[in-house]
Amino acid sequence: MSNPVQLTPLASIASDTTTGAVRLTVSDLARSREFYERVIGLRSFDLPQGGVSLGATRDDPVVELFGDSAAPPLDRRAPGLYHLAILVPSRLDLAFALLRVAAARWPLGGASDHLVSEALYLSDPDGVGIEIYRDRPRDQWIRTDGQLRMATEALDLEGLIGEIDGAGESQPEAPAGTTVGHVHLQVASLRETEDFYHGVLGFDVMVRSYPGAIFLSAGGYHHHIGANVWHSAGGGPAAPGAIGLRNFEIVLPSAAERDRVLGRVRAAGIEIDDGEPRPLIRDPSGNGVVLRTS
Repeated sequence: MSNPVQLTPLASIASDTTTGAVRLTVSDLARSREFYERVIGLRSFDLPQGGVSLGATRDDPVVELFGDSAAPPLDRRAPGLYHLAILVPSRLDLAFALLRVAAARWPLGGASDHLVSEALYLSDPDGVGIEIYRDRPRDQWIRTDGQLRMATEALDLEGLIGEIDGAGESQPEAPAGTTVGHVHLQVASLRETEDFYHGVLGFDVMVRSYPGAIFLSAGGYHHHIGANVWHSAGGGPAAPGAIGLRNFEIVLPSAAERDRVLGRVRAAGIEIDDGEPRPLIRDPSGNGVVLRTS
């Protein structure tokens, strides 16, 4: 893929832009469906095209799965999805998420305090990374020299589980309001990634100081898009049809905002796939991005 023309943003992307459903190819659809239901606590709904949509409600999908037993395996050194990040409404909800993971005897890959948020990490049956997190209130976020301060510190798991004491009813499923908070990508080049998500689409750069990574957002959020080169610097795209990311959604607040963004995409010389139900573009590392309205 040729590099996009870098544009100086005329205006930031709309402040109420968010991320939407993440679409994955999986090797065993039934196995992955059971994982996202039992371990993550999402409800599943069959899709007309043969896949499965999962979310806290039918109308707010978090992930869509499409099975292909012949798909090449996930390549952790190729650009693609580092993890999809599932945002729950409260710290209590995060505690119940931890309880579901433990009850399923599914291994945690990590648990971190990022200062702006608290997060649990695990992988699905194909090795696709998942973050489940809750945000701290924005008035608790720290800024230094104009940049948001983020870190990776140990999460107080004992304190988190303590949230459940006296909570009353259990929470066997993820609560309403569970969404995709952000998408963290593996990319080949941070500079080209910034040129695309900031220079073309108009996301604001929130953090450049984190080694080997960049974080971008709309409306002052800590990040809607994360990208790193920790394993994928200079890497070519994954094998066609491989396990992992198909595409993810950027959700714009109106058709007018979508059209404004698409105009900048065209001005940058980036190909738009209008054969999809919604416009699909690819970042410089080949990651698929669907632009839709809320």
